[in-house]
Amino acid sequence: MSAINGLSSLRQLDQTQAASAKSIQKITSGSQYPSASDGASAYSILVRMYSNIDASAQYNSNTQTANAMLSTAAGGVSSTVDALSSLQQQLMGAANGTNSQSDIAAIGKNVNQTIAAVNDNASVKFNGQSLLDGSQQVTVAGEHGYTNTRLGDMTAQGLGLTDKNGKSVIDLSSQKGIASALDTVNKALDKALNESTNIGAAQQNLSSASANYTTQQTNLTAAASTMGDTDLASEVTKLKSSQTQNALALYAAKLNMHSRSSVLALLQ
Repeated sequence: MSAINGLSSLRQLDQTQAASAKSIQKITSGSQYPSASDGASAYSILVRMYSNIDASAQYNSNTQTANAMLSTAAGGVSSTVDALSSLQQQLMGAANGTNSQSDIAAIGKNVNQTIAAVNDNASVKFNGQSLLDGSQQVTVAGEHGYTNTRLGDMTAQGLGLTDKNGKSVIDLSSQKGIASALDTVNKALDKALNESTNIGAAQQNLSSASANYTTQQTNLTAAASTMGDTDLASEVTKLKSSQTQNALALYAAKLNMHSRSSVLALLQ
């Protein structure tokens, strides 16, 4: 009978220690299902949910990085639009034929300054990558695949203000040349404005996508928390109960061992 009691005490001791270890694991991990042994189905669902949360966070990060890149490009294009708009106004004034030679010379100087400014604006970079030389495509990896935004060539040559050798094509030596120059600048300005519009539309789409990813991440996190988070108060109560039972089982085991030792001593 003593041997049976001893085995029972040891079995109870093992059970209470296992229960204490499980409670500690749930408390330290913060999850009701820290492993598949705690509920294979629930554990599998939670793993997938947290995987989706991580994916949404990465998609959001991709989207925000691309938007920052487009913002940098948009700043360069905006500066070019301002410079071309100012030059357009001056050429429109020169087209009426009332300007003196000194006025025309001043406009010609401004043409050269505008061309230099346009090239400076087109040289903007993001993380070492040139954005407005016609070679850049912004690619975003998202939930539904890849989104691509091609950035245009906003250099003076790309806008038709210079030839392939970088020489200005604007001639202010005659009224006919001024009219042609105005047409060239108008076309350059239209191209820059279209680029600005395209970038703005892409940014709007990315901002909307980012907001959706944020909402998705928030909802998934809340659902995972509701399903899987440990009820700390309840688990601490279970831990204390297990520890109490463990102490009692340990005491019973020691008492049983002492009783057996006493019996063996009497038999000797």
